Amino acid sequence: MTNYEENIEVKGARVHNLKNIDVTIPREKLVVITGLSGSGKSSLAFDTIYAEGQRRYIETFSAYARQFLGGLERPDVDKIDGLSPVIAIEQKTTSKSPRSTVGTITEIYDFLRLLFARAGDAYSYNTGEKMVSYSDEQIKELIITDYKDKKINVLAPIIKSRKGHYRELFEQIAKQGFVKVRVDGEIKDIVKGMKVDRYKTHDIEIVIDRLKISENSDLDKRMTETINTAMYSGENVLMILEEGKKEPRYFSRDLMCPTTGISYPTPEPNTFSFNSPKGMCPNCNGLGHVHEVNESKIFPNKKLSIHAGGIAPLGPYKKSWAFKQIETIAKRYGFELQDPIHKIPSEAMDILLNGGQESFDVESKTLGVKRNYKIDYEGISNFIKNQFEESDSTSIKRWAKEYMDKITCPTCNGSRLRQESLNFKIDEKNIAEISNLDIAEVATFFEGLEAKLTGNQLKIAEEIIKEIKTRIRFLLDVGLDYLSLNRSSKSLSGGEAQRIRLATQIGTQLVGVLYILDEPSIGLHQRDNNRLISSLEALRDIGNSIIVVEHDRDMIERADHVIDIGPKAGYHGGEIISEGTPDELKNHHTLTADYITGVKEISVPKKRRKGNGKKITLTGCTGNNLKNVSISIPLGKMIGVTGVSGSGKSTLINETLYPIMNAHYFNGVRKPMPYKSIKGLEHIDKVIDINQSPIGRTPRSNPATYTGVFSEIRSLFTKTPEAAIRGYKPGRFSFNVKGGRCETCQGGGLRVIEMNFLPDVYVECETCNGKRFNRETLEIRYKGKSISDVLEMTIDDAVEFFEMIPKIHRKLKTIQDVGLGYISLGQQSTTLSGGEAQRIKLATELSKRDTGNTFYILDEPTTGLHFEDIRVLLDVLNKLVEKGNTVLVIEHNLDVIKVVDHIIDIGYEGGRGGGMVVAEGTPEEVCKNKKSYTAQFLRPELGFDKQKA
Repeated sequence: MTNYEENIEVKGARVHNLKNIDVTIPREKLVVITGLSGSGKSSLAFDTIYAEGQRRYIETFSAYARQFLGGLERPDVDKIDGLSPVIAIEQKTTSKSPRSTVGTITEIYDFLRLLFARAGDAYSYNTGEKMVSYSDEQIKELIITDYKDKKINVLAPIIKSRKGHYRELFEQIAKQGFVKVRVDGEIKDIVKGMKVDRYKTHDIEIVIDRLKISENSDLDKRMTETINTAMYSGENVLMILEEGKKEPRYFSRDLMCPTTGISYPTPEPNTFSFNSPKGMCPNCNGLGHVHEVNESKIFPNKKLSIHAGGIAPLGPYKKSWAFKQIETIAKRYGFELQDPIHKIPSEAMDILLNGGQESFDVESKTLGVKRNYKIDYEGISNFIKNQFEESDSTSIKRWAKEYMDKITCPTCNGSRLRQESLNFKIDEKNIAEISNLDIAEVATFFEGLEAKLTGNQLKIAEEIIKEIKTRIRFLLDVGLDYLSLNRSSKSLSGGEAQRIRLATQIGTQLVGVLYILDEPSIGLHQRDNNRLISSLEALRDIGNSIIVVEHDRDMIERADHVIDIGPKAGYHGGEIISEGTPDELKNHHTLTADYITGVKEISVPKKRRKGNGKKITLTGCTGNNLKNVSISIPLGKMIGVTGVSGSGKSTLINETLYPIMNAHYFNGVRKPMPYKSIKGLEHIDKVIDINQSPIGRTPRSNPATYTGVFSEIRSLFTKTPEAAIRGYKPGRFSFNVKGGRCETCQGGGLRVIEMNFLPDVYVECETCNGKRFNRETLEIRYKGKSISDVLEMTIDDAVEFFEMIPKIHRKLKTIQDVGLGYISLGQQSTTLSGGEAQRIKLATELSKRDTGNTFYILDEPTTGLHFEDIRVLLDVLNKLVEKGNTVLVIEHNLDVIKVVDHIIDIGYEGGRGGGMVVAEGTPEEVCKNKKSYTAQFLRPELGFDKQKA
């Protein structure tokens, strides 16, 4: 039993490519699982240990509850002992909702809402005065004190600055037993049929009671009843009007402005939520931005006539209802459809844009008769807006978006909250202003806050502030000081999202949990790596077990225990080739050990490429945190864009440069971030962005279908004599369409058996035995192999098999060249790692005939790659550059940075402290820059420090 308390024992793991392995993982230690990409690290950590932990958790639910949750398949493992509750912190788990922000994910915003609801001071949005609220007893005492020996009217406000005749309202008030009302400052008796001018705005109050305040014992009881009645009718607000005076005084149970009488409802945490109707801005529904039709996009060229296509959404003249209506408008306002748009009268332009309804007569001069015309036109602007807001079709929404601008909501100025919520303040800041600060600035704000709070405020806020400070500290520890609380989670990188979840988990202070992390160092500059590792160590020290799937050298060297899986990837991996402390690992001479000890290394090129002398110049970039950045990108080189996390690398390349280039070469619709100008686009032919998103989301997608090689293979099978005799077309050899596939499993090769409240069981299809195709299709053979046999081949085998077919051989060879020879042609895309998916995309692009003038953009291509995989990847990228192409990589990995030809270093810090170009030039030139953080870590890699020594 004690063994289970000290270790997690995994026996006979066979998930994916794991070869029936047994492994012992020490508990309450920082354990790193490393090895080549595709060797089986994630299969062991996530698909075996985490999957079993999840399954056991769901098993604790009743059978009734489990049928709604859907069961989890038991991983293919004999047994796992000593397993604690498991929490996986992966890269792909952040919400893509525009309502999700850093503040909501970390729960800091939830505590902020509570703080403002319980300890915030309310101010009037009319006068800026501090709001007041009274209990009924306080109101009574104030009235008795302030109006002693005076005659007063007690009023209940019911209508404030609204139009209407209010006849029914006066009847209702009379039925309740009241005889007087005050209308627009004048007290009147209620008479039968009483009403006011419906087109003017009115203020109406009920006269609840008329009193003389004196020291009378009966007055106390009467006052209590009067106040209750007034509060009921006036929705917690009453007015006291002294006889002979015009200005009333307001009293309220809710928060109220003492001068103007506007009141706020009692604040609740929901009052400050942009996801709740109680707090969200009514104009933008809590999103902070709205889409508005842009007139200049509807009439891009006002010299054109309507007939020639001057109205962009409608195009040139055609016989349609819309143009018939426009002809009617032209008759009414005396212009022709052939007139240039700038000559059309402004009233007609207003109707064209915003619509209108009217009827008019036109007299025919020749016939002398009148003809009646009707205009009933929605207006182009309204039509576009309605299509955008109400259409279910994505393509129609996209069409409407072309004529609209995304602008900051004018009502809330992007703060997402309603007016009342923004007028609650703590230390002169409202909740939106605090959310706009960087995490580091929020930390400073809360550091000095307690000294500024008084009495009850401090008592209430103390615990909440403590919670907020703790969570902020953990975010700072994982290197996220540059993010602001209102940063949308959609815009976070995989590594940032993972580190936010890590900070949230550290904040919960759970003990005895097994945490599994998937490369938390992604997107993290070397400078911040130390803070991340210290956070993991802190999590371990309070009594948790940590398993990290990682390739980072620092992480491996500071681990308590390292498990190296290999020896190669795919079929040739799945074995434990080394386990023990980092020092023991170094003695085992595995690939990982050789790179850590320096036996193997990625060598620095002897000389940097000169490029082709041409360049692309991008100037005046101001998106997000960029401070008017201008860069020159030399072509025909490998370029590295570096800098600390959050400095603005992705904004500059992915959100400014790539959308500009994509729109130029392929008419892309994505709008780039603001910039002044770009020159030199004529020097390249096309741009290709290769990222790490999955290549397919269904088990039917595989490397053969994604790269397009399967279409060539199917065509080849149709050319075999037997297929030609039978008249088979390429569709016969597809497992996605009827005809050649096995209809029992519909080409899946597996059948799902639903087990009601037990997990679904996947069994091999008994009709085709997992081969996906029917008997007739499998009878067609090429060189003795059926189409199913070909899908089961590894890329290495297939390269040999199709050697004589150039079209197929070229595509397969590029997949082999990027180091993926071990995967099978028909392997499900869902089982590929992020690094493998990216390399398949790279292989697909490489297999196309390149022009020698292509611009490739790769965002952190080393994610999920082992040192050896990085070497293979760099060989491929170097081949591309040798052909004259330009390769731009956004990267933190020093092995890549040291081999590029040109570095653009962005900094100095992340967030507001970033957005500037710190250094540009060859790695050697950048190393001379004393202010660059990248240079500090690059110097030892290039041997600068050794030279000095």
